[in-house]
Amino acid sequence: MAAAEPDTPQDKPKGPYLRWLMILAIHVAAIILWELAVRATKLPAFILPAPSAIFATLAKTNYAWASNTWVTAQEIYGGYLLSVIAGVALALMFTWSRLLTLLMFPLFITLNMIPKVALGPLIIVWFSYGIGTNILITLSLCFFPILLTTVRGLKEVEPDLLDLVKSLKGSQWQTFIYIQLPGSLPYLFSGMKVAAILAVAGAVVGEFISSDKGLGYLMIQVQAALDTPAMFMAVILITLLGIALYLLVLLLEHLLVRKDARISS
Repeated sequence: MAAAEPDTPQDKPKGPYLRWLMILAIHVAAIILWELAVRATKLPAFILPAPSAIFATLAKTNYAWASNTWVTAQEIYGGYLLSVIAGVALALMFTWSRLLTLLMFPLFITLNMIPKVALGPLIIVWFSYGIGTNILITLSLCFFPILLTTVRGLKEVEPDLLDLVKSLKGSQWQTFIYIQLPGSLPYLFSGMKVAAILAVAGAVVGEFISSDKGLGYLMIQVQAALDTPAMFMAVILITLLGIALYLLVLLLEHLLVRKDARISS
């Protein structure tokens, strides 16, 4: 009886590719059903436009899709990047200083309980409005999940490894780079995935409250004219920006964290 042939390297990627192909097919099918349902029911465009009418707005220059999308992208990605840098840096400081943790960490927990949307008008009063202010609003939403998960990850490192580095007279920075950071990456990426979702909300909330450009601002402008297709198109572009950020985080996690060490969220 012939032995079963082992899987060839070409066979292994078929699973993930098939999964992504199914996801794409489901989305395309949903759009087709949406189009057919609107045409069959003859709903007015201001209530529920067909996908064809929504995508047709991309050809109209008065919406300035490119420039408004670029502004919102800066707010989402800028605020997110700053939150990752600030969250990891502060988590490291808390790990290095027990006194700082005792004094400041409870304060940050309290600040995390404040509804971030309520801070939006205050931030605008303090810093006026614009891209920089909306980046701060995005930062305020994304910062705490990254801080809290990173602190937990840094504390979950094996004590024996830390003792080994100390016995070898390694510096705090070397301990962080070679021991703590690799061990905390699953927790860090768990917080980053949550923050990626919040980043989109932060940028749009800032544009809703007070802004003169961006996709959120455009939605407010076309709402008065009941231009529902343009509103849907703005929502789709905002969603695509969020999906792109989330996929980027997943890619980095795939490259930097072992599969069995990843934390699902």
